[in-house]
Amino acid sequence: MKTPRTASIERQTGETSITLAINLDGTGQADIETGIGFFDHMLTLLAKHSLMDLTVKAVGDIHVDFHHTVEDTGICLGQALREAIGDKRGIFRYGSMTLPMEDTLVTSAVDFSGRFWFVDAYTIPTEKIGDFDSQLVEVFWQAVAANALMNLHLLLHHGRNSHHIAEGIFKATARALRAAVSYDDRQTGIPSSKGVL
Repeated sequence: MKTPRTASIERQTGETSITLAINLDGTGQADIETGIGFFDHMLTLLAKHSLMDLTVKAVGDIHVDFHHTVEDTGICLGQALREAIGDKRGIFRYGSMTLPMEDTLVTSAVDFSGRFWFVDAYTIPTEKIGDFDSQLVEVFWQAVAANALMNLHLLLHHGRNSHHIAEGIFKATARALRAAVSYDDRQTGIPSSKGVL
């Protein structure tokens, strides 16, 4: 029986107060409260499609704007992923998904390499999705990738609807993460010729 892969992160700054917990081997349960409706929706989708259990309680200076809350939540999620995944022994390490969302087609590719790289090859056509700044999709995922020490490439093949593009990015990345952190029955050690990640 493998040890449960969980992590809890707390982040307190002058701008935000965040507690976040994940279980990589969960069932996709979500308990999300950030004060930002669209962001709560995206994080709930992330949990559901990654099959990670995710709890986020965030209080931020959303009277200023949503930037600090979204970025700091990304920092916490990246740190939690890095902690929960451990030494990466026995995992697939890589994951990718090309996912349709009505008019939109998105590819997300992940490598838990221990090195940070982020590519955002997409454009969201409107500045806002409801009251959510579209550029915060990039801010969030860059923070996740940087703190998880992973490669993350996001590619929009085509799409017109801003909500669908953002949702496609979250769902595709959820599926890519699910694949990358899953155990490979044929992989007994660290999935690297270097012997460490």
